[in-house]
Amino acid sequence: MGGGAPAGGAGRPENSLPPDRTQAILEATKQVAALLKSKGHPFALAGSVAAYAHGVPQSLQHDTDFAILREDAEVITQDLEAAGIPVRVPPEDWLIKARAHGEEIDLIFELARHPVTRELLDRAHTLPVDSVRMPVLSPTDLVGSLLAAFSEHHCDFGAVLPIARTLREKIDWDLLRRENEGSPMPEAFLYLLERLNVIEPREPREATP
Repeated sequence: MGGGAPAGGAGRPENSLPPDRTQAILEATKQVAALLKSKGHPFALAGSVAAYAHGVPQSLQHDTDFAILREDAEVITQDLEAAGIPVRVPPEDWLIKARAHGEEIDLIFELARHPVTRELLDRAHTLPVDSVRMPVLSPTDLVGSLLAAFSEHHCDFGAVLPIARTLREKIDWDLLRRENEGSPMPEAFLYLLERLNVIEPREPREATP
């Protein structure tokens, strides 16, 4: 998803958007979510708009992510196009892209190379986004998807830090440590959170006799 504030945004916090752009993102999110709900498609809001729904301030960036099941991609494409929302299939084979209210919508069936499952969607929390209630990835799954996306080519700790800090008491950090054990970038981020006193240090392992 996108990075810093648009040009001409002097005086606004980093990663914030002007009010009209923020509202456009929210309107696009609500329109697509309402359609998915009306058609009975399982989904969950992901990415920066999910963080916004969980109460992370200044977390909106430049598009909206929805987690959907791969097997639903074709019928969701048909439903979106029938509603006048254009859809395109990018070269990547893990998402489809739509556009509403001038904003990009990513409908993703793999989060950081991990397939979206019914279990993941069943763990979603129902939260309001403006006036529309919708499923939103749980805090642990949201931050887990962001950690799993870290690599040598994409490692923006600064974008994820405020999300982890705001949601720290709602996240199963032991689970995230286990899931990311041996992955250098997520482990480095978790260590950074420890050094910043965002999370408790990991308990030292007992020495093997």
